[in-house]
Amino acid sequence: MAGHSKWSNIKHRKAAQDARRGKIFNKLIRELTVAARQGGGDPEDNPRLRAAMDKALGNNMPKDTVQRAVDRGAGNTDGDAMEEVVYEGYGPEGVAVMVEAMTDNRNRTVSEVRHAFGKHGGNLGTSGSVAFMFHKQGRLTLPPGVDEETAMEATLSAEPEDIETLEDGRLEIVTTPDTFGAVKDALLEAGITPEASDVGLYPDTYTRIDDVELGRRIVGLVDRLEDLDDVQNVYTNADFSDDILEALHD
Repeated sequence: MAGHSKWSNIKHRKAAQDARRGKIFNKLIRELTVAARQGGGDPEDNPRLRAAMDKALGNNMPKDTVQRAVDRGAGNTDGDAMEEVVYEGYGPEGVAVMVEAMTDNRNRTVSEVRHAFGKHGGNLGTSGSVAFMFHKQGRLTLPPGVDEETAMEATLSAEPEDIETLEDGRLEIVTTPDTFGAVKDALLEAGITPEASDVGLYPDTYTRIDDVELGRRIVGLVDRLEDLDDVQNVYTNADFSDDILEALHD
């Protein structure tokens, strides 16, 4: 899972930058509201809401702001016209890209997404063109030094799907979206605090990226898509080599 590790590093860096700009809060509030509207305001009975709350609090959103967003959604009073849409496409050199959005105007959103793809050497695909490459999963990255036996003992009753080893030796626990919260609780009860945790779309296979310019073009496309107000999340199957990562961090 080298690709996941490297793409996550970029995603986490970008998320920190977004948080400093305050931009990510709007996206998190939208996710909280929709999750509560669809599944109710109790995170114990709504795995999607639990994941959204964890992500919001992990990005230092004040608890009262989180609760207001949940209350709005549970009360079904904010933005009933908002709907979720997923776009599929190809980035430079055919890299697969998935875009999750929330919008009250599909025509506006698809136009903006198509324009972003076109400006960065990609193209918007049809439904099903790349979705088969991705699966919705929860992933929790454990701190260095936690061995597989300890991780298994801590989470067995919560029924994780798999435990994988990243290229730096750390372990990552894979869950279904529904069991993500239970697995995270089990880890915390065992005294293990994940270094990173999220529910998202993850590819089954990755496309290796060894060219600096190509790497910049792919990240440029992702940046452009994530800057769109209606876009919530962007995922790709790009696997950046160590040299490319260093160049992208410069």
